[in-house]
Amino acid sequence: MKVIIMAGGEGSRLRPLTCDRPKPMVPIMNRPMMEHIVALLAGYRLTEIGVTLQYLPERIRNYFADGREFGVNIRYFEEESPLGTAGSVKNAASFLDETFLVISGDALTDFNLQQAIDFHRARGGVATLVLTRVENPLEYGVVITEKDGRITRFLEKPSWGEVFSDTVNTGIYILEPEILTHFPPGVMFDFARDLFPLLMSKGYPLYGYIAAGYWCDIGDLQQYRQAHLDILQGRVRVRFTEREVTPGVYLGEEVVIEKGAVIDGPVVIGSGARIACGARISDCTVIGPHSQVEAHASVKRGLTWRHAYLGPRVELRGAVLANRVRVQQGSALFEGAVVGDDTVIEENCTIRPNVRIWPHKRVESGTIVTESLIWGTKPSRMLFGHDGVGGIVNLEISPELVAKLGAAYGSLLGEGGQAAVASDEWKASRMLKDAAIAGLLSSGIRVYDLGITVTPVTRQAVKRLGVKGGLHLQLSRETQDNIRIKIFDGQGFDLSKSWERKIEQAFYREDFKRLKSSGVGETVQLNNYTEYYLENLLRGVEQAHFRGVPRQVVLAYPTPWLYSLLVPLLQQLNCEVHTISLPLSGEPLTIADLRERFDHAAARVRALGADLGVCIDPGAETLVLIDERGRVVADELYTALTALLVFRSGAGSTVAVPVTAPHVIEQLADLYQGVVVRTKTEPRSLMEAQAAAEPPDGQAELFNFSFDAVASLLKILEVTAASATTLGTLLDSIPPFFLHRREVDCAFAAKGAVMRRLIGEAGGEQVELLDGIKVRHGQDWALVLPDPEKPLYRVYGESYTQEAAEELTDLYVQKIKKIQQEETKDIV
Repeated sequence: MKVIIMAGGEGSRLRPLTCDRPKPMVPIMNRPMMEHIVALLAGYRLTEIGVTLQYLPERIRNYFADGREFGVNIRYFEEESPLGTAGSVKNAASFLDETFLVISGDALTDFNLQQAIDFHRARGGVATLVLTRVENPLEYGVVITEKDGRITRFLEKPSWGEVFSDTVNTGIYILEPEILTHFPPGVMFDFARDLFPLLMSKGYPLYGYIAAGYWCDIGDLQQYRQAHLDILQGRVRVRFTEREVTPGVYLGEEVVIEKGAVIDGPVVIGSGARIACGARISDCTVIGPHSQVEAHASVKRGLTWRHAYLGPRVELRGAVLANRVRVQQGSALFEGAVVGDDTVIEENCTIRPNVRIWPHKRVESGTIVTESLIWGTKPSRMLFGHDGVGGIVNLEISPELVAKLGAAYGSLLGEGGQAAVASDEWKASRMLKDAAIAGLLSSGIRVYDLGITVTPVTRQAVKRLGVKGGLHLQLSRETQDNIRIKIFDGQGFDLSKSWERKIEQAFYREDFKRLKSSGVGETVQLNNYTEYYLENLLRGVEQAHFRGVPRQVVLAYPTPWLYSLLVPLLQQLNCEVHTISLPLSGEPLTIADLRERFDHAAARVRALGADLGVCIDPGAETLVLIDERGRVVADELYTALTALLVFRSGAGSTVAVPVTAPHVIEQLADLYQGVVVRTKTEPRSLMEAQAAAEPPDGQAELFNFSFDAVASLLKILEVTAASATTLGTLLDSIPPFFLHRREVDCAFAAKGAVMRRLIGEAGGEQVELLDGIKVRHGQDWALVLPDPEKPLYRVYGESYTQEAAEELTDLYVQKIKKIQQEETKDIV
């Protein structure tokens, strides 16, 4: 009798194990599922086999070839597109010229197939379905038969209300070739859903044979693990390729078990595996061929495939590791965790129960993984980056993650605490804002919903409302696919590093409150708070300065929300506003997008004879100006301009600037008897330094040029109006400076070595380590600053000419590249 093995299954419910292999090639007891089926068939001398293929067919062809190695003859029939169970068998019709058996290549069974075949022949029907009894029939086709086995009723995958039997269809059939003539080739057609009901409607007798023995279709990861337990506990008859050396302990060829290792059966250890002294393997574990289990590692109910590595003191409890997974020292994986091919779990990680990690990932040291990792290359043990929490919407930053983040933050604020929440107008921000509010409410927080606004408004609201903290969600500065979540303390400042770590710990440990329904928080709508913010800004400027000739202002590429805020505000200050509209897409422009349009905006300023041009990012944190001559005032030049204004406001004024700012700041301080405070580049450091520099009357709050573009714009307009000067004149009073910056790739693992080597190579040069490495070369300097979120360095250089600054920057870029090459050679 000929046999068809259906082997086209994708096995989506077994992912990540089936990400790059068809389901029949997933190993059971160190052999592909389908190999167990082939062995079963060969045992009943069913050796003429056709195999239907569809998903990753070459993986099956390459392994089984013509079947000779397995004692059978195999032919293959490939579907170009899925045809269903009956359709795929019809695709092999040229092979089926006699009674044939159909069986799935991704099930596990020890049924006596000869008894089923004898039953079919005795009944003389066109089809016999092999049946079995199960405890939960919901995932199968339920069947009722008469005493002679004739099928009277069946229903595919019923609900509990439709269950009329515990006898189910196993997908093993014995069929006559004529049944394939009842439907056309090349169409989607299923045995249970289409063909069998059709045959019964035509009066053909179908029979069911209730088989004794074991059967499992291994439809999901839980059934996959259970199948191994059933084999090791003797519930199913399966031929082991490993030899039994002591009761329940099966070893392959050339297995090394060091003295002091403990092996408690039932256990299977594949060929070439090595178990180190002090390791313990027990309780229905399967270790794959050529795997290594290091000293004092412990594996219970664990499954590892080929070439897995378990480092010292690793704990594996009911988890599955696919090929070449490396679990490093001190990490633990718990019940139901599944890790895909070629993933690295670094030291001291915890993989929580039922977490699935897709292939080719790297989990950083110390990470507690509580959610499945599908996209990206690694989960970081740190939620927070340089400027809050950021990532790709719906991939790295999902509503689930944001709700959990809100719950973690809310738990730390304390039940009954208060927080302000807002977002920009981007629809993704608004979606995720709702998720953040839900998380905060679940922790018992009273939430003041500010609606749509900009980051400076949220910062001010947190402080003025007297709440414990706040969140603001906005478009990323870098790309339109990314979101940025900013979390503030009670002063409206970015959180301190200690608070960020507290939130991360609560988030990853899921250490937050689960309140009863009566304890959840409430939401208070404050959609008009922006109006209060504007009123406060206007109270801080002397509007009499703006009388006289109107100022001509070009407002370039504002978002619709910023347009509605800025145009009336500027008109109230006697400005005539000319607008350059957003592109037709209407999407907000990131800072990177705006930079590409500065030249166009500058040309418009010159053409209109305007007093200045204004570009503001969607979050209203970054202000870029264009003077009447078309000069763009951004980045370091903007920092110098704002420092000039602060120093001119009074002798002894203090300016806080990041370590990346040019030396011209000190020159201006000398000119106006001011003080310069250098800070780290992270926003929190700059905020704290600026707050410390405020005079007692607090009026310097409006000089917060680094974080409030709207307030900064008003202050600059007021200064130029009060002194009857132009922006260009102010720029002319800033001494020239030449600063260059570049980025250079550097793997995270190499950053420490680069820093160490650069400090060592600085020699007699003056080195500052406030943030990164700043090396002074006389009056010149170079700064090497590692990016906290990306595998790269930012290199800054300042010198007496632009060419010299570029040469200095390039020197350190080359040094970084050279050090990486040398370190790589040392590792090799």
